[in-house]
Amino acid sequence: MDIDQNPVEFEAESLEHAILTKLDDDKAQDIVCIDLRGKSSVADTLIIASGRSHRHVGALADHVMRALKEQGFGKVRVEGLPACDWVLLDAGDVVVHLFRPEVRSFYNIEKIWSVSSNHTIDPLRQ
Repeated sequence: MDIDQNPVEFEAESLEHAILTKLDDDKAQDIVCIDLRGKSSVADTLIIASGRSHRHVGALADHVMRALKEQGFGKVRVEGLPACDWVLLDAGDVVVHLFRPEVRSFYNIEKIWSVSSNHTIDPLRQ
């Protein structure tokens, strides 16, 4: 941790990194990370990713929830697991949206936050 860094910011960055790493390990597609600081009080970061199928989306959500619990980030609130078309994970400072590709294309939530759909990231860039 940087000496000048706020402990809350460090935990948020650690949470974000844990999620991005798990999504990358589990072969999530088109991962986008949107910084919401100063734009919304809901969360600091919004992560959007796609799974190849209902099963893949469900597995991504399950693996992220387990990894965060194992790493001491606590329990994540989840919506949409039964259908697995669009699963929302609320980890506090970070909110994750997991979609099947056609559902993601239909809702296009990246556009709501004015982010280019070509703004994919390297999850391990940090």
